[in-house]
Amino acid sequence: MPEKSIQFGLFGARGIKGGEAVANQLDRLAGGIATPVTAKRGWTARLNYLTRTPHAVRAAKAAGLTVTDRTLKAWRDGKRQPSRASLEKIERAYTAVRRQNVAKHLLKRLNRDGRGTRIEIHPLNQSQVPQPHKRVLSMRTMNVRDWDALVTAWAAGDTGGLETAWDDTVVDLGSDWGQYEYVTNVGFAA
Repeated sequence: MPEKSIQFGLFGARGIKGGEAVANQLDRLAGGIATPVTAKRGWTARLNYLTRTPHAVRAAKAAGLTVTDRTLKAWRDGKRQPSRASLEKIERAYTAVRRQNVAKHLLKRLNRDGRGTRIEIHPLNQSQVPQPHKRVLSMRTMNVRDWDALVTAWAAGDTGGLETAWDDTVVDLGSDWGQYEYVTNVGFAA
């Protein structure tokens, strides 16, 4: 049933892919630096996070932050400021390293020794859809006991893997699981 929404939004429905909604919630749970990367305080804090240990430096370089040590020192000392392209690289590297660092902890909290975590799935928004084309959808809840595939794909930044893991998860909803390929939100706590 998923991938049958080839022309999603044709009649005015609004929503996002279920895997993307899970990723958004995992990002909120992971927390991080609240100051935007465009502010000096924001990019300085991110650079400190990415350069405080040799492991973090290796992970940042693997995530795409490929600048010389001299440039990093000049940024940290306040002698130079990163360009807009460098700020984007800093943000991407910070997000990737932060996800890798908190994934193991989140996975343990979400799996809860096999008890799992209850999630709420809010269906897509059909307020703009003409009446003959509306589907009967309701908010659903379910208990997800195995978060390994979802958290692993999220930590790796693998959107395709996240969508596959989402489809494998919502199949437990029964025969109408395909109606939750697109959602407005997926809520859960850890």
